[in-house]
Amino acid sequence: MNPLVVGNWKMNGTLSQASNLAAAIVQGTSQKTPKAAVVLAPPATALGTVQERIATSGISLAGQNCHWEDNGAFTGEISPAMLADLGCTYVIVGHSERRHVFNESDEITARKLAAAIRNNLRPILCVGETLDQRNAGRTMEVILRQIQFALKEPNENVIANLDIAYEPVWAIGTGHNADPSQIAEVHGAIRSHLTNSFGKASVRILYGGSVNAENATDLGRISEVNGLLVGGASLKPESFLRVVRCFDDE
Repeated sequence: MNPLVVGNWKMNGTLSQASNLAAAIVQGTSQKTPKAAVVLAPPATALGTVQERIATSGISLAGQNCHWEDNGAFTGEISPAMLADLGCTYVIVGHSERRHVFNESDEITARKLAAAIRNNLRPILCVGETLDQRNAGRTMEVILRQIQFALKEPNENVIANLDIAYEPVWAIGTGHNADPSQIAEVHGAIRSHLTNSFGKASVRILYGGSVNAENATDLGRISEVNGLLVGGASLKPESFLRVVRCFDDE
């Protein structure tokens, strides 16, 4: 399975800005197909526009979030069925900003993951610890709990259609990365848990946390890093394309 690079644009970009950014990324990947699969996650307002830009490029579209129901009286929400209808094939669930800014629980994340699978979307399940949790020696406890909740009713279809992103909360948008040994330790623990629990280890495990063009190559060389979840650097095409290309020389 090829590495995966996901550009999470968060709450950034008008329609024209999103269109121009997507077009630049398409142009940058058109000369030579990158080794990594590429996914763009624009804000919901720009999903249709970005899908038009990437339609024939091989780049995939992701929602940044979804509700756990397919429809209903949930003002302001977007359902996985709606995301699929817009052309999304991926959706991010459990992002640290959803967990810690919007107080979404492990239970809510699990329901969203199940809804995504039900609607033939591939979830990118985000897990990670806060600085206080790491300093208290609770990193593995927190991360494995998050995975266990999200996959509490797993089946073969879920495991076969899932990517996991380790994003230490204290490294997101701060400019500070976990060091290689910390990342390798966590990714290895996630892999061991998946193997022990489900008998297979084909899930891609991405790293996210202040990923940029300067550190992407080193991050991509770390054991068990199968891709990268990119935030701010994905808003600049030249930076994002350098991240995407970091796996080409492996």
